[in-house]
Amino acid sequence: MPRVKVARKSTAIDMTAMCDVAFLLLTFFILTAKPKVEDPSKAEVPPSSKEVTIPDDNVLTISIGKGGKIFLGFSGNDVRQEALKTMGERSGVSFTPAEINKFANTEIFGVPMNQMKQFLNTPSDQMKNFEQKGIPADTTTNNELSNWIITARQADKALHGKDFSIAIKGDRLEEYPSVNTVISVLGHQKLFKFDLITTLKAAPKRH
Repeated sequence: MPRVKVARKSTAIDMTAMCDVAFLLLTFFILTAKPKVEDPSKAEVPPSSKEVTIPDDNVLTISIGKGGKIFLGFSGNDVRQEALKTMGERSGVSFTPAEINKFANTEIFGVPMNQMKQFLNTPSDQMKNFEQKGIPADTTTNNELSNWIITARQADKALHGKDFSIAIKGDRLEEYPSVNTVISVLGHQKLFKFDLITTLKAAPKRH
């Protein structure tokens, strides 16, 4: 009796669906990825042997850079937009929609209000070369830092019903008065709870 030959079937697999999924995932990661923002304060933070994680969202960070320059960053593009509008009204400075939109995407800044328009009109590829002189924090004459903190917190509460967690990032080589100025500004707003940003160092060995 003759042997029956079984027809061979093709082992080819249709990869179309898998390719579609791969491209969708790639597109998702590209659109949601956030580039690392260069910190203009250049603060070299001091070491610490204890580790406490600062939340990624709803944080207001005050950075003290070289020469005691003060920089500010806070979460929320919409919060930044509203804060800039309010600060502009306080200072008598009007901003265009393009300037407001650019500030909404600026995660950290350190310029006084009288230089804000110049700062926001600097081309993106030249921003790192713009000399940021720091936010004024004089507790007697011109305390823009205090105004920014109040304005940002009010915008955050109005838009999201939240209050910022506060963090201070100070250069390890800075003198105490610079840090004390920031703490005094927070104290006047009854903000006595804040985190200090440090780098992690190994705990000392016990003998």
